[in-house]
Amino acid sequence: MVSVIITTFNRKHFLLDAVLSVLKEGFEDKEVIIVDDGSNDGSYEAIKDLPVKYIWKPNGGISSARNKGIKASKGKYVAFLDVDDRWLKGKLKTQIEAMEEGGYSVSYTDEIWFKNGKRINQKKKHKKYSGWIFDKCLPLCIISPSSVVIKREVFDIVGLFDESLPVCEDYDMWLRITSRYPVLFIEKPFIIKNGGHEDQLSKRYKVMDIFRIKSIIKILQSDCLNDDMKTEAMEELKKKCTIVAKGAYKRGKIKEAELFMKIPEKVLHGEKFDI
Repeated sequence: MVSVIITTFNRKHFLLDAVLSVLKEGFEDKEVIIVDDGSNDGSYEAIKDLPVKYIWKPNGGISSARNKGIKASKGKYVAFLDVDDRWLKGKLKTQIEAMEEGGYSVSYTDEIWFKNGKRINQKKKHKKYSGWIFDKCLPLCIISPSSVVIKREVFDIVGLFDESLPVCEDYDMWLRITSRYPVLFIEKPFIIKNGGHEDQLSKRYKVMDIFRIKSIIKILQSDCLNDDMKTEAMEELKKKCTIVAKGAYKRGKIKEAELFMKIPEKVLHGEKFDI
């Protein structure tokens, strides 16, 4: 069975279409779990007559909502859907069959992107890959949560989503997963991603790389990387720290800039710290 976890917060206007896209997707052996992260817009009314499990919780962020869903799930596999995205028919059947045939614990698919209702093309930097793709996941998040299917036993190894991260929590998770598991990429687009909303989390945070830096530091301080991965992670850490430092200098925040420029050396010498 596949446990499909849909997280939402005050997005009643998206919720019904998201749930229906999963129910009509075609794969029968699934449970649909909606985790409502504290909505007060009457979201439940939109789906109350559908065959889903609805969980309401006090607002705690996307990671806490996904973790709540994982803990409540019963499936051998776990899949996610962001409430403003949609699944296309055949998604789960294609992924589960390919994963079982190839012995993969994680798979993800290609996507169709829309922004403010207009279809847009993915850029070269968003190119997707199969196999050991830790190095490909370091620059930015190339795996969409809405496209992924994961064996639930993977979470026993890598842990749940980091609830201290308000954004880039998926980037953090993919680093932990791809450092331990090869990943299967299915080139067919099986999700529609909708962006451009004013309430998107990414719009609240101007310097997203700060949270990616935190994730890189965390995984470098773990014991899960081989030597090549450590080298790749250190190189990316230097790049991101330099970018953030330059931005801080431009804003006149000299102490902040100096802090970020010193981070790679501190990590290299094994200093335990957080930012």
